[in-house]
Amino acid sequence: MPKTKVFATFSQAIEALKKVGIHSIVQSELYAEQTKNEELSSYAQDNHMGYKFVPGNSDVFVGKIDVELLQNIPVVSVHSTALVGWGRVAKRLFDIVISMLLLVVLSPLFLLIALYLYLFDHGDVIFKQSRLTRFNTSFNIYKFRTIKHTYNNMLPEEGFAKMGKPQLAKKYRENGDFLPRDPRFGHFGSFLRKTSLDELPQLLNILKGDISLVGPRALVHRELDNYAYKNLILSVKSGLTGLAQISGRKDIQFEERRRLDLYYVQNWSFWLDITIIAKTAVQVVGRVFNGKAD
Repeated sequence: MPKTKVFATFSQAIEALKKVGIHSIVQSELYAEQTKNEELSSYAQDNHMGYKFVPGNSDVFVGKIDVELLQNIPVVSVHSTALVGWGRVAKRLFDIVISMLLLVVLSPLFLLIALYLYLFDHGDVIFKQSRLTRFNTSFNIYKFRTIKHTYNNMLPEEGFAKMGKPQLAKKYRENGDFLPRDPRFGHFGSFLRKTSLDELPQLLNILKGDISLVGPRALVHRELDNYAYKNLILSVKSGLTGLAQISGRKDIQFEERRRLDLYYVQNWSFWLDITIIAKTAVQVVGRVFNGKAD
């Protein structure tokens, strides 16, 4: 590794800078004496160099950062997410256009799924559940019903008990409300869940403005107590798809899903949304044509 040169005094550092052909100065820590900071920035300006400084070592500097002058004093404004201002407006317009387009194009598929559920497993076609989105706002999320009509309006514990398998309830909760080969699902319901086609009605949620095409997973109320950084995650709208969904869905652990949601909130960009949507489309099409339900 190259050696780092250390100077005993501030004046020695300035003299050394004059002898080295550099283009910009990055000050990793501000001096307690303000005149030294001003001298360093003035030197950079006088010599047509770029000047940057690190405002502090803190995890608070995430998301989007703006610098403005308050009575000639530079002030750093920290946003918890990069999704602010015109970016949020553009994202909403994109959600409206794409959700309307998909609702029209996929309407025959909606009709086929609804008819199958109604004719062969009599009961409600649409499943509704209260979830949380931006600013802790509750909303009803829409999905095609995948649980057999017999167990549809029961808590998981009640459903497993009714079928004589109460021990499955514990495994279900321990695994983040997921159970491979869940016996409450019929063959068609399992197919819908495996292919994510059960989530198509959420396009209505997107059009209404409840959620976005891309965002963190919509949280269930009971998850809040154990969810670190919940306020940060709930600073943006939840999404139909997201980083966690394209990174393994139920195959990744709870903490990893949370970390991916946090990364998305803090590093949002329109290009990131496009990438996630493209990967989601490829994965869904692959699952639809890749065989049977679990």
